[in-house]
Amino acid sequence: MILDWRIMATAFGMVFLAELGDKTQLAAMLLSAESGNIWSVFLGASGALVLSTLLAVTLGAALTRLVPDHYIRMAAGTIFVVLGALILLDR
Repeated sequence: MILDWRIMATAFGMVFLAELGDKTQLAAMLLSAESGNIWSVFLGASGALVLSTLLAVTLGAALTRLVPDHYIRMAAGTIFVVLGALILLDR
């Protein structure tokens, strides 16, 4: 397995920007403020993000063996558009 630094940097940037201000970040801030134990919160939240990312990558790799890539992209794009519309329409 060879690491592709461009893909790794893209994944880092996308996840980092997506997580900023997310409810996960707010929960981590609340837990660290309440507990005063920032290292426990950091390690717990980091472990959860690593595990959820591992699941997503593993399922994504398995899915691409069963479904052609362009169908996955179309489905993901459609889901993002629908969720975006729902968020915009929710008042």
